[in-house]
Amino acid sequence: MLELTKSELEIMEVLWEAGEPLAGRDIVKRSVNKSWKDSSIHILINSLLGKGAIEEVGFVRTGKGYGRTFGPTESGEKYYADYLASIASKTSVTTLFSALFKSEDLTKDTLRDLEDLIEKKKQEL
Repeated sequence: MLELTKSELEIMEVLWEAGEPLAGRDIVKRSVNKSWKDSSIHILINSLLGKGAIEEVGFVRTGKGYGRTFGPTESGEKYYADYLASIASKTSVTTLFSALFKSEDLTKDTLRDLEDLIEKKKQEL
């Protein structure tokens, strides 16, 4: 599982939301309420590249030159699913689900989907 800092996660959120590769300057422009300084973008991008969280996708014209564009190597859904799985390995799954069920975003449709997943898993076991 990717271990991301708060600043790195903020950049990943921008890339996931954009749904398209972005240059560093575009990431800075789209980052609202960021906890990092604009001048840190290159350090953060290099860190994300090193962790394999993003990849260089291409180039765009920036003024008189060209800048690299970057995209995530996995979806936000996969990242958060892996993150929850890592939390579940440190606590009981029951405790994790209990906390998730307290969410105000939980709907009857979501509960039905979860019931279906549980039934499917029961049959597999």
